[in-house]
Amino acid sequence: MNAIVALCHFCELHGPRTLFCTEVLHSPLPQGASSGDISGQNEQAEEEEGGIQMSSRIRSHSPAEGASADSSSPGPKKSDMCEGCRSLAGGHPGYVSHDKETSIKYVSHQHPNHPQLFSIVRQACVRSLSCEVCPGREGPIFFGDEQHGFVFSHTFFIKDSLARGFQRWYSIITIMMDRIYLINSWPFLLGKIRGIIDELQGKALKVFEAEQYGCPQRAQRMNTAFTPFLHQRNGNAARSLTSLTNDENLWACLHTSFAWLLKACGSRLTEKLLEGAPTEDTLVQMEKLADLKEESEGWDGSEEEEKPSSQPDVVEGQELSKCSPETSLMPDCNSWNVAHRRLSVFRSLRHMRQVLGASAFRMLAWHVLMGNQVIWKARDTDLVQSAFDVLRTMLPVGCVRIIPYSDQYEEAYRCNFLGLSPHVQIPPHILSSEFAVLVEVRAATRSSLYPAVFDDEQSLNKYEFVVTSGSPVAADRVGPTILNKIEAALTNQNLSVDVVDQCLVCLKEEWMNKVKVLFKFTKVDSRPKEDTQKLLSILGAAEEDNVKLLKFWMTGLSKTYKSHLMSTVRSPTSSESRN
Repeated sequence: MNAIVALCHFCELHGPRTLFCTEVLHSPLPQGASSGDISGQNEQAEEEEGGIQMSSRIRSHSPAEGASADSSSPGPKKSDMCEGCRSLAGGHPGYVSHDKETSIKYVSHQHPNHPQLFSIVRQACVRSLSCEVCPGREGPIFFGDEQHGFVFSHTFFIKDSLARGFQRWYSIITIMMDRIYLINSWPFLLGKIRGIIDELQGKALKVFEAEQYGCPQRAQRMNTAFTPFLHQRNGNAARSLTSLTNDENLWACLHTSFAWLLKACGSRLTEKLLEGAPTEDTLVQMEKLADLKEESEGWDGSEEEEKPSSQPDVVEGQELSKCSPETSLMPDCNSWNVAHRRLSVFRSLRHMRQVLGASAFRMLAWHVLMGNQVIWKARDTDLVQSAFDVLRTMLPVGCVRIIPYSDQYEEAYRCNFLGLSPHVQIPPHILSSEFAVLVEVRAATRSSLYPAVFDDEQSLNKYEFVVTSGSPVAADRVGPTILNKIEAALTNQNLSVDVVDQCLVCLKEEWMNKVKVLFKFTKVDSRPKEDTQKLLSILGAAEEDNVKLLKFWMTGLSKTYKSHLMSTVRSPTSSESRN
């Protein structure tokens, strides 16, 4: 997180002062503070926690080497500082932590070395301990502007037996230029900074109680009530925070806390670049996830005797594995748990095309894209499941209805992907139908039916794949445009499998946009058939196969999109604009 965390103090003699600050450096350390300047082995004390490596002995990086601190440091002069205004002793090197994961350095010292940063921190310090305070002068507050940055400030008191009112005023501030990020981090910063404050106040309270027990200051002050207060303290008006807490390692601990705070706060919130509206697949997945959550809540509220836990979920003779919302972003009730499955037999569409052959794959892909029922008969359930995993990538999520394996035939309205065991009888009208395709996996008669492309493809050598349909696709048939583009991508060996997958995503999104236009044109606006034909020509989808594909893919549109269109049409403003 690009921010600065600082501890500030209101000195009774010098006013608001910055005691200690930690900043983030994304570039190499300034002159005099590089990691190569670490002194001898005996002076190195490194400890690692949470991926941050701390170096407690480095050379000072505030003043430039060879120049005096008074001339080069932007901080106040020594003559303007007392014990209460000073954190690190003169010549103290400061602290640096190295984040090995991100190559970011967290540097702590009393004042920022850069004059502009010093001015920003100084102004935030003054405002946090003067005018920008919450009621009671103790608690969090937010202020700032675009020029000087935005500040999260938390003021608090530290007990001091020698101070006026027996307490001193401090604040911890977080400064950054991103207002939205800082506001969103308010709950996190408030809890963590409150923990640091409680620890400081607890240590100071123990010292305060010990001093009051040994020499009560209240009675002594009452006896000398007429003596000027500043003169009676004999130079004890200013005490360092290390003295108030009796902790010599206070600044090293604060550096560790501030560095962790900057790292953790920067890691908890990330920015995502949204390149456009959510895709239809994303909307459908979100709708299915919401439906599945409602269904699971209904199951939790039902009685145990109504649904015995020992029995699997059986729907009309088929066994379906229910996925939980945590296991899948695509919670299809007809899908299966991929985590407990063996390694997929089919790796990709290209792999399947090599196994089935070009003509058989084209027939199978044509039926998939048209929305016809695809039936696989095999003993190996993993083989069927991997085939459906590969084939479903050609369709939008809303068009996929899968029954992975069943002991009886299921009608096409229930699923467009159906896995059957070999002994299941398929009705004759389905076998002769032009709206179905059957893939039979039989035992091979030869040791190898095709050359193995991968080392672990030996499992496929024992199978023979027979693809049949009542309406075989002619070799000279043009087919849908998207199928031709898919085959062109699969045959291009210069394209890797990952690139082909991205091509599929782009092709599906292109044709889903055409589906949206056609749905709006025909279902919402109710245009005549002549206008529809003109629109199809403009979309480049006037061919018969393209029209069938668009009509089938229209069933995969999300409910969110459809309801949005219908509400837009019914609104008075839209009707007035059309008139």
